Amino acid sequence: MSRRVTVHGSLSELPAAAWDACAGSGNPFVSHAFLSALELSGSACARTGWAPSHLAVWEGDALVAVVPAWAKSHSWGEYVFDHGWAEAWERAGHAYYPKLLTAVPFTPVPGPRLLTRDPAVRAELPALLAAAGGGLSSVHANFLVEPDRAAFAQAGWLLREGFQFHWHNQGHASFDDWLGTLTSKRRKEVRRERSGAAAHGLRLADLPGTEVSEALWDQVHALYVANSDGRWGQAYLTRDFFRRLGSLGDRVLVSCAFDGPRLVAMALHLVGEDTLYGRNWGASVRLPFLHFELCYYRAIEWAIGHGLARVEAGAQGEHKLARGYLPTPTWSAHWIPDPRFRAAVAEFLQRELKQVDRTIAVLEAHGPYREG
Repeated sequence: MSRRVTVHGSLSELPAAAWDACAGSGNPFVSHAFLSALELSGSACARTGWAPSHLAVWEGDALVAVVPAWAKSHSWGEYVFDHGWAEAWERAGHAYYPKLLTAVPFTPVPGPRLLTRDPAVRAELPALLAAAGGGLSSVHANFLVEPDRAAFAQAGWLLREGFQFHWHNQGHASFDDWLGTLTSKRRKEVRRERSGAAAHGLRLADLPGTEVSEALWDQVHALYVANSDGRWGQAYLTRDFFRRLGSLGDRVLVSCAFDGPRLVAMALHLVGEDTLYGRNWGASVRLPFLHFELCYYRAIEWAIGHGLARVEAGAQGEHKLARGYLPTPTWSAHWIPDPRFRAAVAEFLQRELKQVDRTIAVLEAHGPYREG
């Protein structure tokens, strides 16, 4: 049966059940519900520089593959930085924007981008995505996992390596069991930091989305905005996004610190099939060790208790290394049609790759775990 490809300006044009059948259940960020929450809340839309341009592949009336994609008028909210490429191309007299991107907006989380259960269709999707970006400076795919990374490489896309800090569960029975794998110095530091966080007298709780009220979402959003404005200068996610996020139920986890009835700090996580994904942090108080407790230690403890394989703590943050999170490579892929521009970017990526690998090796050598 012949296939046809359509491009959609909204997820609402595609049936949720068919989308999720292509996406699978392992990664909540590529679910129809999560991506729709970003669009319908006004967080990721044309007005904010994220114009939906989703690809759909059909066999007759059956949806067999989808690629979540956006036409971008800037490079913010991506966490794979190409601002230097944009400046170079524009200095050469060309327009870098709009570009086409497959990723999850504002979400530096590795996951599937070529959403299909059919390996033969997956192999065709990078070429279809490149064709959809015809006439544009470039097409990009951020935070790839296998087998998508291999599909992009085989299709001739340029690969770019980065890294994040992830915690890996080695079959630990408890938090104390995990502590036993650390060096004596780091073990004492972790215990000191957890005791310091507990000494503030706050009530700590890990709440699934089903137990977060609208009033509490108001407080979560307010803390997110305060943290974003203080650090990054822009809060990408609207209050309505958080309202819609609650519909994911127990796939959402909010680690909370309460002073009486008032939420004073929170760490927002999403729960995957085998991974806990740390996403956003916010606090109205500056108390020693509270960030480490909510974002890292409680996440490890929760993952062990629920038998998850990993905690992915988001972008950046070398301070995560001392708290058990190890450098883990991440990958993006880039399609650049102009041969001169492609050659320049390819040369840059070769130099960058060596630096990234050196950095990972140095960080691994200074990890917190006992030898063996």
